[in-house]
Amino acid sequence: MKTIDNDIKAGDFKKVYLLYGQERYLIKQYRDKLIKAMVNDGDTMNFSTFEGDGINQKEIIDLAETLPFFADRRVILIEDAGIFKKTGDELGEYLASSPDTTYFIFVEESVDKRCKLYKAAAKCGNPVEFKEQTDETLARWVGMRIRKEGKGMSQAAYNLFISKTGTDMENIDKELEKLICYCLEKDTIELSDVEAVTTEQTTSKVFEMVDAIASHKQRHALDLYYDLLALKEPPMRIMYLISRQFQILMTVKAMTNRGFGNKDIASKAGCPEWAVRKYQSQCRAYTLDDLKQAVKDGVAYEEAVKTGQMNDQMAVELFIVQYSATA
Repeated sequence: MKTIDNDIKAGDFKKVYLLYGQERYLIKQYRDKLIKAMVNDGDTMNFSTFEGDGINQKEIIDLAETLPFFADRRVILIEDAGIFKKTGDELGEYLASSPDTTYFIFVEESVDKRCKLYKAAAKCGNPVEFKEQTDETLARWVGMRIRKEGKGMSQAAYNLFISKTGTDMENIDKELEKLICYCLEKDTIELSDVEAVTTEQTTSKVFEMVDAIASHKQRHALDLYYDLLALKEPPMRIMYLISRQFQILMTVKAMTNRGFGNKDIASKAGCPEWAVRKYQSQCRAYTLDDLKQAVKDGVAYEEAVKTGQMNDQMAVELFIVQYSATA
C-alpha cells in the first residue's frame, strides 16, 4: 500500500496495478485513490471500466491501443472479471507490449499467481494483496475514527462492537457510522449503545450457535439456527460456517495442547487474536478427536445433501442435535 501512496505522491505511475484480497474496503479506497490521481476530473474519454466475468479481452486490447485524447494517459479499470486464472492469457500476453500511454487497474478477490496474467502484471507493475487487518490495526483505526468525532469508547464496548461486526472493514465502517450518529449527544460510547444499534453478522450468530452446541444448550442452538433461516441464510452456507468454526476449534485445541501462544494460534487458525480465548473456552467441551469427527461429519452431511440423500435444512438440524446432545 505504501508503494501506491508513494506513486501517487510522486505522480509516477506503474503501467499496471493489481489490487486483490479479502479486505474490500481498503481495495475500494486505493482503487479510488488511483483513479482520482491518474484521471482528470470528469474525463470520460480516457477512462473506461469493465466489470464481471463476461468481459471481452479483444475489445479491451483494441481500446488499449487507442491513444489518449488530449490527456497524458488512458486508464482502463477491470473489476471482478475472474481473469487472473487461465482465462486471462490473452491479456497476459498483451500487457508487456501495450502502449506507454495506457495504464491498467485490475481489482480481484482472488488470483492464481501461476497464471500468465499475474506474472505479466507483476513484471509490468505492482500487485498488492489486501489481507484482513490485524486486531491492533483495527483497534487503532476504530479509535482514530471515534476520537475524530470527539468521543471515547470503553474497551468492553469496543470488544462487543468488534465481536458483532466481525473484521470486515466495510461492515465496521457502516456500523461505526450508525453508532456515532446514535451517540451524537454523548461523549462516551457505552456497552448499552453497542447493544442497541450494532447489527450482529451471520458469523457472530454462528459463533453463538457453536457456543450453545458446546454448552449442550440444544434448544438455544436450534433457535439461533431458525433465526438465521428466517433471515434467508441458505442452510448450506450455515453448515459451511459451522464446519469452519469446528475446524478453527480443532486447530485451537491442538495448538493450545502443544503450548503455542495466542498470536501463533490466531495466525494458524485464521481468526483474530482476541477471539482465541473464546475459542479455547468452547474447546473445553470437546476432545481433539471429537472436533476431528465433527469436521468429518460436517463434510459427510454436505455430501449427503449434494447427492440428494438428505434435505439441506434437515442436515444442519441433525448436526446441531448430534453435537449439542448431553452425554
